[in-house]
Amino acid sequence: MKSDNEKFKNEFKKRLYNFVLRLIKLIRKVPKDIVFEIIIKQLLRSATSVLANYIEATSASSRRDFINFFTHSLKSANESKVWLTLLRDLKVGNPNELSWLINELVEISKIFATSIITLKGKKKF
Repeated sequence: MKSDNEKFKNEFKKRLYNFVLRLIKLIRKVPKDIVFEIIIKQLLRSATSVLANYIEATSASSRRDFINFFTHSLKSANESKVWLTLLRDLKVGNPNELSWLINELVEISKIFATSIITLKGKKKF
């Protein structure tokens, strides 16, 4: 039987993965325009980095390494919010999906930030 902590980790990984899938589906529908192409490339890099750094954290070799990967995930989530907000304000893409993605990133960022604060306060890894 899995512990609550293991369940949370599994669910969070699925949540991040599903976020990236939904983001990619939104990106595929954005008009091909030089400005949007630049925003989309940045968004795709930063958003997929959230998931990739979380996965890397799960196999971190030290507490410091683990915190660094979480910090990179948080920074990438914050950057992704900027790009998504620009798309929303430029009225590019499905407004409901953009709203969901932004709100999801807000929640994901809170989880990373809280985890980092907690980890920095603990003595053992």
